[in-house]
Amino acid sequence: MEPIADSEIKRVLVINAHPDDSDFGASGTIAQWVAQGIEVSYVLCTNGDQGGEESGFTKEEMPAVRQREQRAACAALGISDVTFLNYVDGHLEPTIALRKDIVRQIRRVKPDRMICQSPERNWDRIGASHPDHLAAGEATIQAVYPDARNPFAFTDLLEKEGLQPWKVKEVWMQGHAHPDHFVDITDTFHFKLAALKEHASQTSHMENLEEMLREWGQRNAGLGELPEGRIAEAFKIVNTN
Repeated sequence: MEPIADSEIKRVLVINAHPDDSDFGASGTIAQWVAQGIEVSYVLCTNGDQGGEESGFTKEEMPAVRQREQRAACAALGISDVTFLNYVDGHLEPTIALRKDIVRQIRRVKPDRMICQSPERNWDRIGASHPDHLAAGEATIQAVYPDARNPFAFTDLLEKEGLQPWKVKEVWMQGHAHPDHFVDITDTFHFKLAALKEHASQTSHMENLEEMLREWGQRNAGLGELPEGRIAEAFKIVNTN
């Protein structure tokens, strides 16, 4: 499916389970949108406190560390609007409470486009299908349709917080087993690398980080039939109209 033209997009909301998820999956694309003047906001469902066992930090220290790293990564991309929902890493479920929290963010940001994780397990890339990723993707899709647009859903968000219903035009899913849209990020790859280096608790031990990212991106470019040597990010496009 062809996405809506970027020229028609004013705001994008990126929702992922953990700090660094969106930067691994979509930061090269996001950097292009920021350069075009599109407003991008990040929402992280957890603080990623179960990640970074090789970092030297304790589990108790990790939430503050990872929040700080995510804000720095966003700054490297030109993004300042970052929200943490503070759910427990490794325990995320697509509950009504999580749906409501995501609806709140959708109605606050009023995005034309959203990025989220695929709620469908990818058997070819098991790392993309962490249980938290699946839960965050499922809750986000449920929040997009039907909740965020429905004035009868979570009525207290309107009555007590003044958050009007909002209809998202399209969703881009990262980590999907069958992507149908490939974005050439060769010219913004350095932004992706810079953002991921800010996640030092997760990446500083990876001596081959740049090589690994290039290989992933070139594999995506091949799937998207882009010229040899190009680097791409892959998405499944969902039209929500």
